[in-house]
Amino acid sequence: MVKLSVIVPFYNVQQYAPDTLKSLRANTREDFEFIFVDDCSTDETPDILARAERELPGVVHVRHKKNGGLATARNTGIDKARGEYLTFLDGDDWLAPDYFPRLLAAIEELGCDFVRTDHVVCTAKARSIARVPQGRRGVVLNPRDAILPADRSTSVDYAYAWAGIYHRRLVDRGLLHFTDGLRTAEDRPWIWKLHREAESFATVGLLGVFYRRGVASSLTQIGDVRQLDFIRAFDQVIEETAADRDADQLLPKAVRTYCAIMAHHLGSIERFEPAVARKLRSLSSAALKRMPQDVLAEVMDSMDPQRASRLRRLRRRPTSARTVAA
Repeated sequence: MVKLSVIVPFYNVQQYAPDTLKSLRANTREDFEFIFVDDCSTDETPDILARAERELPGVVHVRHKKNGGLATARNTGIDKARGEYLTFLDGDDWLAPDYFPRLLAAIEELGCDFVRTDHVVCTAKARSIARVPQGRRGVVLNPRDAILPADRSTSVDYAYAWAGIYHRRLVDRGLLHFTDGLRTAEDRPWIWKLHREAESFATVGLLGVFYRRGVASSLTQIGDVRQLDFIRAFDQVIEETAADRDADQLLPKAVRTYCAIMAHHLGSIERFEPAVARKLRSLSSAALKRMPQDVLAEVMDSMDPQRASRLRRLRRRPTSARTVAA
């Protein structure tokens, strides 16, 4: 039986894939499988993965005929996975040796639905540690209890899918798949769903994922229209949270996070192409009008004046019926 399935999407990462694959070789075990999803790369990535398939034990290699984005690639991997546990890695990141065996041991000892871990942020040669915003370590907790408070960073703000490990029962319950087609912020509806609907989780102080930040080909560095998928992602968070039994308590957190991300993008709007910048303003204005207005008013009253003023101006902006529907 496969104990652990590791899902690794790749897209045009020929510069970084060799480091990723080298680190996976230092994390092999007879009962591990590595599901490589090539999301229709157009560089040398397919050749690199073909060689790795011959050299690395446990590889399952899937190639998309059409680029679908990270969420769709991860879903392909989830559908192929046979393991009792699943985890993720991005094709331009890497691992410490024997990290996966230690991560697997942690969740087996705790016996919970999922475990979250800290990670190392790598910006050029600089290194820093990003920690899960959860103070209680190594104990099993109720995921719903880790969503709040609204005015502080919590576990739902630490949305990295690869910073953790997940029991197969989450797949069986329909909680591990991502929203198909989301090009960015795909982790946001996903992490909120996990915390609303899973039964147990834990955080451990295990370092082993090295996250490569500032990659030129990353969507976070590219100011094109795909970046605007954060609006679709957070619309989903708001809609699903509004239907939750604890909506009154949870919605302020969801709305506040949405507003913070929106204000961040508006604050650096010059990095977007002009047409995309105009679309960002119009879609953001429509999104503000879709939010629960009483909750939104309270959230903006509690935000810092600069961000709140930026959002209030956008909220007053006339919006066409077509944009609101979008």
